[in-house]
Amino acid sequence: MSQILVVDDEPSICWGFREFLTDDGHTVSVAASAEEALRMTDTLRPDVVVMDVRLPGMDGLTAIHHLRPKIGTAPIVVITAFGTLDTAVKALQEGAFDYLTKPFDLDQAAAVVNRALAFAAPAKVPQSEVTSTGSKPDISRSLDLTLVGTSPAMQRVFKQIALVAGADVPVLITGESGTGKELIARLIHQHSTRKDKPFLPVSLAALNPGLIESELFGHVRGAFTGATEDRRGVFEFADQGTLLLDELGDTPLPVQVKLLRALENHEYAPVGDPRPRITRARILAATNRSFPELIAAGTFREDLYYRLSVFQIELPPLRDRPSDLPALARHFLANCGEQFVNERLTPEFLAALQSRTWAGNVRELRNAMEYAALLARGGPLRPEQLPPPMPLTLSRASIGIDDRTRVVEAVAQWAQDAAVKALDLGSESDLYDQLLQIIEPPLLRATVTGCQNNRAAAAQLLGLHRGTLRQKLKRYEME
Repeated sequence: MSQILVVDDEPSICWGFREFLTDDGHTVSVAASAEEALRMTDTLRPDVVVMDVRLPGMDGLTAIHHLRPKIGTAPIVVITAFGTLDTAVKALQEGAFDYLTKPFDLDQAAAVVNRALAFAAPAKVPQSEVTSTGSKPDISRSLDLTLVGTSPAMQRVFKQIALVAGADVPVLITGESGTGKELIARLIHQHSTRKDKPFLPVSLAALNPGLIESELFGHVRGAFTGATEDRRGVFEFADQGTLLLDELGDTPLPVQVKLLRALENHEYAPVGDPRPRITRARILAATNRSFPELIAAGTFREDLYYRLSVFQIELPPLRDRPSDLPALARHFLANCGEQFVNERLTPEFLAALQSRTWAGNVRELRNAMEYAALLARGGPLRPEQLPPPMPLTLSRASIGIDDRTRVVEAVAQWAQDAAVKALDLGSESDLYDQLLQIIEPPLLRATVTGCQNNRAAAAQLLGLHRGTLRQKLKRYEME
């Protein structure tokens, strides 16, 4: 039989916990304030404490610090009606085992309590290693680092960031384009012990494929034609800080080998220099591509994937968390410098937001709010002031089976004929590059035209990074 202490000023919550947990065989004591809980723990030794954040007098997060010497390593489960990233970070840094976001059902709460009973409470993080949630991050003030969302999916993301921020391990951030992967990386850096060191995001898709190794690791003078002087790479610039490798799926295989070495042995070698150098940068990676598919296709190393995904955060698409739309809309409208936000968001406008699928996710919503705010000119926002929705990502299911069959048969026949011709002539032939030169130009041209020359929308539809699309258009002289 376990002793549970519930600290909450709402009698209904205390009653619910007592009835439910008593039926499970536990002994339950209740306190209406942190001060009362501190007095009770002079003699009471609870196995688990369940405590609300907002209490009369001392708040729950402050009370954790005072309770810990009295209750030892007993797990503390925090309850909050206002689940935010700062709340999650501070609760876990103060030694909370987990936290529940209101409203919750008692089955869910009992599961958390039973899980807390099964494990010892984690040791409290030394204050010298705690990142102050009130401190200003060392980044541009124009950068919005607010993560908005009260949905269960976003609460999981808050908790994951809080758990991994202080750990010096690689993190793989996955999710569709526009879900906010770079924002998550910046928040991990902001809440880590490296927050005063550089945060360096690098889009691998935007780098010159022929110079990507030099961009990452640097080069020495004379390493290749045009290398007239030594040059530092991003690994050196990010030393002791955090390096975000964005669009990781576009990394060439030879570079993947060097990335694996940098992760495994914390060392790298500039191009043209065999001597290894030590790197103390923390590596975060982000992608909107499917690694199982890339690995199956032989374009991504399986060992690098497993090394990078020590801890993985998957961001939910906006369509899977529609309850967050009103809060996000208010946030983006306020960021436009608008006043009286609640009065301007009419029910009709919010209903129009809820009716969309938001293929471009949070990025599309932000752009739509800025667009609507400009058209509204300080007045109420109306559905007709929203821009046209971004086209949905083309899926395999949207292509007819007959169409796929015809494409496959045409490519197979072309490849067979080209291979026979190359063998007959005894010449070397790069069939893959030839095929791309045949099929890519019409694909790119039709997609860009169909998106009314909106390259951001075209890149989203193609599943490419905007930098990759720009490079391809330039290659085929379609700029």
